[in-house]
Amino acid sequence: MGLLADTIAAIAPQDPIWRERATGRIGQLTMPHWALGRLCDLAVDLAGITRSLTPATERKTIVTMAGDHGVCAEGVSLFPSAVTPQMVHNFVNGGAAINVLARVAGARVVVADLGVAADLSDLVARRQIIGRKVAPGTANFAVGPAMSREQAMQAIEAGIAIAQELAVSTDVFGTGDMGIGNTTPASAIIAAVCGVAPEIVTGCGTGIGEEQRRHKAAVIARALALNRPDASDGVDLLAKVGGFEIGGLAGLCLGAAALRRPVVVDGFISTAGALVAQVLCPTVAEHLICAHRSVERGHVLMLERLGRKPLLDLDFRLGEGTGAAVAMPLVEGARRILTDMATFASAAVSDADKSAH
Repeated sequence: MGLLADTIAAIAPQDPIWRERATGRIGQLTMPHWALGRLCDLAVDLAGITRSLTPATERKTIVTMAGDHGVCAEGVSLFPSAVTPQMVHNFVNGGAAINVLARVAGARVVVADLGVAADLSDLVARRQIIGRKVAPGTANFAVGPAMSREQAMQAIEAGIAIAQELAVSTDVFGTGDMGIGNTTPASAIIAAVCGVAPEIVTGCGTGIGEEQRRHKAAVIARALALNRPDASDGVDLLAKVGGFEIGGLAGLCLGAAALRRPVVVDGFISTAGALVAQVLCPTVAEHLICAHRSVERGHVLMLERLGRKPLLDLDFRLGEGTGAAVAMPLVEGARRILTDMATFASAAVSDADKSAH
């Protein structure tokens, strides 16, 4: 078996025994039943994922995967591909939104080059980013597959390897992305997986106008008709209409889940990676915490497909891992509810009268 197959085989559902134990403990805490609502739900998820009533959440790592896209040649983005490597340098220098918000959350940011169309070997040599470049950008999927099946496997397995490498110093992962044009493959992936028209799930990305958005949807429709991705085969889906960073994100979700580490999933691009992971291994969704609902029009459908409800709705549409960073303190809060709150008995507080009518 290869790395992908071994990883999928290691992914187990949340443990119902630990979920029941967490539910029981929360029921004894000094508050009305489930008064902290979805934070209580999240605490139960953490216990189920980690198989512990004291899940570790202190060491937080947001992995921002970067890659370029040949489909930019079709005029689907407001910005040129040169912005991708420029933003990677901005991440390294600590000046991007993800750096700012990660500092607030107490999370580190790790950048990985999966397919940037520029030479970033100097940053790799200085260990400022992780170098896992599959190729310098995908091919234009409007005229053929985005990548070969072998390259798709390489991207996914690179993400798995990154999760394994970082897991020794990470309790909770967050996902992020950088890649000009990558809302186009993300929209193609959700259209293929859910069998809906690209027009329904294609948004404005970096801020394109309505005419350019319709053009972008038409490009995706043409690509899907030409490449005919198999929506039941995550590797084929990625190869036909995906991106290298999306494959890396899928692998990160799988690798973290196999190690029983929670994964806080950012927005539209990160969720596309999570969808590819779900196609490969449906159980992976039980290990995912969806940070927020993006304003990208296809994101709600993505979240429904994953079966996960987002924690926040802040009109974000940036990516980079910014939504994951903002949600990280909620994960920490859910954990501390489980571990730090007093019970009625330990605090000598009267519980509700269960016999009262």
